[in-house]
Parts: sequence; structure tokens; C-alpha cells
Amino acid sequence: MRLLLSLLALLALPAQAEEIWVTNEKDDTISVIDVPTLTVVRTIPTGERPRGITFSPDHSLAYICASDSDAVQVMDAETGEILHDLPSGEDPEQFALSPDGRLLFIANEDDAVTTVVDTATRQVVGQIDVGIEPEGMAVSPDGKVAIATSETTSMAHWIDVATFTPFANTLVDSRPRHAEFTADGSRLWVSSEIGGTITVFETAGQTEVGKVRFKIPGVNADLIQPVGFVFTPDGKTAFVALGPANHVAVVDTESLEVTDYILVGRRVWHLAFSADHSKLFTTNGVSGDVTVIDVAARAAIQSIKVGRFPWGAALRP
Repeated sequence: MRLLLSLLALLALPAQAEEIWVTNEKDDTISVIDVPTLTVVRTIPTGERPRGITFSPDHSLAYICASDSDAVQVMDAETGEILHDLPSGEDPEQFALSPDGRLLFIANEDDAVTTVVDTATRQVVGQIDVGIEPEGMAVSPDGKVAIATSETTSMAHWIDVATFTPFANTLVDSRPRHAEFTADGSRLWVSSEIGGTITVFETAGQTEVGKVRFKIPGVNADLIQPVGFVFTPDGKTAFVALGPANHVAVVDTESLEVTDYILVGRRVWHLAFSADHSKLFTTNGVSGDVTVIDVAARAAIQSIKVGRFPWGAALRP
């Protein structure tokens, strides 16, 4: 009987709601959006100027770059309690977690280094000299290669994870901001905000295979500033945030051609999919909101007010 009552109690518990977590730079908070209702259900305080955000593989912990606090904060995702800070170096902006969740690679803009932290021991296990003003970070799906992009040097730095040493430096266009490997790890994409392009590399030889270029009718070219981007699960399409152009570009990943543009809020920074990839959420810094995009229709369907200057976004399924 006791076992039966325990099982019934578990069945009565509400299912974990799917959420999009958004960092708000100016409010020092996270807005938690409930995906089924498209409403903000929690506002969680953080350190100063939160930017990058990601979750542990089991989504029990949130990692937050509190840039002006010079810390990566580790938060209990269920309670919103900050459990501890990780040693991050100065001005952490973005980071990337290794596939096994053990190593966190952090871009330190003021120090021109990538700091590597063991999330279990909370110790710095490596500091890697890279170019001036690093921001973007990525780790390959097999966990063997890390990428740091340096804004002033206009390079992607290829780092051997086993030895924490750079083994290649490849030029991109001006002010690279974000980097992502494709799901199979065969290609690396790097967005260049001021250059207005995305450079695509074959990872095997670190060779450039092409660039994605953007042109929006009625929008000045200097406003088209690609920053964050995400790939669909089949790898055939990328959605790219174009900053003060206030649009998201839809890109064919094979031809590297833009197939559509979607109008969103003002100064779009980053994006996150819902768990089923039917919806895409964009952080719009200047308008202080999140645009919800219907992926199949390629159309914005709703705007959600969040805090001031939303920047990063991550899914908690």
C-alpha cells in the first residue's frame, strides 16, 4: 500500500514545464519564460551584467556569465539559488561547456585569454593566450577542439582540448562575436558583427569554404550585424540574429544563401529553440523583449516583455 501511495503521489506531481531562460544585462536578472503559455513566470536576480548562459547536461544547474562581477555563477535551476561562483578571470562574456559537462571554456575579454575551469573541482585547469578581446566560444561535438574568437584580432583560435594549446589561427571578418560547430563537427561557423558576414570553415583542415552575406531591402548595410545563430536539428537551416537590422536571417547551410528574413524586435542578440524546435525565441536588447518565431511559418507570432537589455537565451526542457 505504501508503495502504491508513493507512486500515486509521483504521478500527481506537475510535469516539469519547458522554459527559456533570458539574461537581462541592465537589470542583473534572468527572465524565465514558460514555453506552453509564452509568459514570464519567474524573475531571478544574478550578479552584475549577466550575458552568456548555458545549462549542465542534466539541466539541473545554470551557468551564468556575470560580466561586471568577474564571475561565472552556478545556479540551482529549480530554486534559482546561486550555489557558488566559479573562478572565471576578468569580464567573462561567453563560454562553452564540454559535451560531458566537466570543462567550461570562458572568454575573458579584458585579459585576452581563455580560462578553462573544471566544474566539479571548481578549479582553473588552464589559461590559454588568444587574440585581443575574445568573446565567442565553442567546443566541438566530440569535445576535442575548442574555439575562441577575438574581436580586435579578427581571428578564430583553434585549441587542442587535451593540451590546452592553440594549433591554428584563422582570419575572419571584422569583430567576430559567435562560433558554432555543426552537429557532426565537420564545419565551424563564425559570425563577424562589423564585417557583416559569417565565415564557414571545414574543421578537418581549418580551411575556409565560404561566407554567408546578407542584404535586406530598405536596411542600411552597416546596420546588418550578425551575432548569434542556431541550426535546425537536420542541419539544413541556420537562423541568424542580425543585431540593429532588427531581423533574423534564414540561411540554407548547403548553399550558404539567405532564403528569408524575419522582422523581430530592436537589436536582436541571440536565439534559442523550444524543445521540439517549432518555436524560436530571440533576445532583443533595445526593445527589451523576446520575439517568438513560428519556425515552420518563418514568421514572428508574439512579443514577450522581459527585463532591460536581454542578451543571452537558453532552453531548459
